Amino acid sequence: MPEPKLSADRLLLFGATGDLSRRMLLPSLCALDADGLLSPDLKIIGTARSNMDDAEFRNLAREALETYLPDERRGGMAAFLNRLSYQALDASTLDGFDALADKVNEAGPSDSGMAIFLSTAPSLFGPTIAGLKHAGLTGDNVRMCLEKPLGTDLASSCVINDAVADAFPEDRIFRIDHYLGKETVQNLLALRFANILFEPIWNSNYIDHVQITVAETVGLEGRVAFYNDAGALRDMVQNHMLQLLALVAMEPPTSFDATAVRDEKVKVLRALREVQATETVTGQYRAGAIGGEAVPGYDEELGKHSDTETFTAIKAHVDNWRWKGVPFYLRTGKRLPERVTEIVVKFRCVPHSIFEGMGASMLPNRLVIGIQPEENISLSLMAKVPGLGQDGISLREVPLDIAMPDAFVGQHRRIAYERLLLDLIQGEQTLFVRRDEVEAQWQWVDQVRSAWEAAGVKPQTYTSGSWGPSSAIALTERDGVTWHE
Repeated sequence: MPEPKLSADRLLLFGATGDLSRRMLLPSLCALDADGLLSPDLKIIGTARSNMDDAEFRNLAREALETYLPDERRGGMAAFLNRLSYQALDASTLDGFDALADKVNEAGPSDSGMAIFLSTAPSLFGPTIAGLKHAGLTGDNVRMCLEKPLGTDLASSCVINDAVADAFPEDRIFRIDHYLGKETVQNLLALRFANILFEPIWNSNYIDHVQITVAETVGLEGRVAFYNDAGALRDMVQNHMLQLLALVAMEPPTSFDATAVRDEKVKVLRALREVQATETVTGQYRAGAIGGEAVPGYDEELGKHSDTETFTAIKAHVDNWRWKGVPFYLRTGKRLPERVTEIVVKFRCVPHSIFEGMGASMLPNRLVIGIQPEENISLSLMAKVPGLGQDGISLREVPLDIAMPDAFVGQHRRIAYERLLLDLIQGEQTLFVRRDEVEAQWQWVDQVRSAWEAAGVKPQTYTSGSWGPSSAIALTERDGVTWHE
């Protein structure tokens, strides 16, 4: 058994005045503090380019908490704000890092070390690491957490990972995919590996196909420059969707240990078959209506023509013993009819229906794992419709639903970053992404993009408020499959 790591007593937040910090990080930390999950000794130091003192940063934090954190989760907010301090820094030069080190060490020597959360532009990763080394802030008791995007392809990802590895070994690097902090995503592991009834049928003998959908109703939402360079494939498929696929398809790990879990995920990612352009669909939204309100098209929001895809659907395969022949249909896009992230596992039909001669039609069982906006699990089963009749037996699909808030009364609905920030502070890497995972994901995504380029694929247009181009429907229907909507 590996030795337990000490909980850090300093947390250094880069990008502390930015949108992610105000919406997610500071509210998550305050909620953890209200639940008594943070050590009383933990100090939180924010840094960014903005010039402000401790009091001004605390005021910014207070406004963020009042805006983004429910009233009932703000217990002891004043005490939390007293944990905060701030040091202005231009991370592109070495000049301010000595002053940052002084700020970090203001409270005296650290007993347990420091956790660093780096939420900056990827172009600043290298200079920031160099500055931290220069100031002596990369010692053996320091952990580094990286927020995406980690590159735009395999080559650029390797450059970033090499820069970080120059100062931190892999066992002190925490790469965030915030989907792994969501309760239902973690519950997928519990569903598979804490219940004996699923594992014997979790294979190609019993599962017909798997669908993973990440649908958004929003458009660019202030992410113009980033999104036009990334597109749906790099923004969603490369990280969130491939992580969900890996959790669905992975073999049972030997334990809930960072190495064991991530070893099995990597095996899945490396088993992904190369995709042909004909197994994909790309699209770009045009003007339409979302929720009854008119919205502009992508080209109108961008102010120019672009070949960036805002929608993609892919038929993927995991070429190993368990999943041979089982398609994984991935679908993600912006300006779709509803905001939903879900995994649908469609089982095969029963091999022989004893009700066939009695007029009863049957549907295969289906497991739906809802991740957002609602966290729930639903298993559809066939049941007899109550009543008497001379025409035979009627069967109907009925759901067995587990709504997480109802199943666990009294439990707060947590922000995904709460779990991940707590694990970072405590040094637990299981829900973070290892370098070989990131690189396997990029290698597959780069191959998909190469297939698009070789075939001259351009995004088809679709109306905002629809489920993407009509060819996305054809992608599944030629296999006799219908998207779950």
